[in-house]
Amino acid sequence: MTIDRPITDDRDLEKAITAMVLRALQLATTWVRWDGQPLRADGRDFTPHKAMRRIADHMVDHLAQLESHLAGVESLPDEWQGSAITTPCNLAPFWEEDLAEARSRLTRLAQLWRIRLHSIPEEDVDRAQDNGNASRDDVCALESISYAEAVGDLPIPTDPLQRTDGSSVGSKA
Repeated sequence: MTIDRPITDDRDLEKAITAMVLRALQLATTWVRWDGQPLRADGRDFTPHKAMRRIADHMVDHLAQLESHLAGVESLPDEWQGSAITTPCNLAPFWEEDLAEARSRLTRLAQLWRIRLHSIPEEDVDRAQDNGNASRDDVCALESISYAEAVGDLPIPTDPLQRTDGSSVGSKA
């Protein structure tokens, strides 16, 4: 059986994860102005909440794969629906509080990745495991910026204090 390996390069993996999270959060700062309409990309709908969910899910999924192959155990199968589904909560307005939650979640996940990668000896980063993947493969496959790029850098509304539900920033609608 041929295993499709992700495209890899020799960049610093800890920096690559940090850069991915920073770019996603940079884009997300514009999403508090989202008009509530899903954006189409690659035949799928994307929303701010969906992008944040997919990035976090991807980070958890690949960390589980990395931990499994470092421990020498079979990884659980990925049974997530991923970007194929858009749940009702994905359609909710994206507020400043949601951005703060996403920032905390993604930066903590990135920290877990950096800590774990730092513990892997450099000579083992590119050594393939039984499943054909090396630690570098798991990180390079992890890069999920496409979910955030699908939502993109949203335009600033005429009233930057207006939320998509009609309430103003600072109110509890």
